[in-house]
Amino acid sequence: MGFFDELTESLTTAGRDVSQKAKEVSEIAKLKLDIKSKEDYVQKQYAALGAAYFEKHKDEEGIEEAEQFFLIKEALGEIERMRAEVLKLQGAAECPKCGVKMPEGATFCSNCGAKMNDMYEEE
Repeated sequence: MGFFDELTESLTTAGRDVSQKAKEVSEIAKLKLDIKSKEDYVQKQYAALGAAYFEKHKDEEGIEEAEQFFLIKEALGEIERMRAEVLKLQGAAECPKCGVKMPEGATFCSNCGAKMNDMYEEE
């Protein structure tokens, strides 16, 4: 019976070792996921801080970050141009007051009642 007792003890010990390793691997994976989540959170906070800084200082002269501000303003202008192009291709226009998409040629916004002709006259 000694052989089977030893075999049983060895299998039990190996099972505990495997179980412990699986638990450690699981804990490590959870910690890595938590780290990634916190890193993503920090990146979002950096982006929000940068956006707030940009909004606060975008019209200042001689600012150290002037080149980045210029590039951001240029990109935002290009985004607006492309959005207008998408609306035009869709046969739509954006209300200048509330931003709702309206059929091109609409006289008033169905959402806020703003006169759409004002927008057409500006173009």
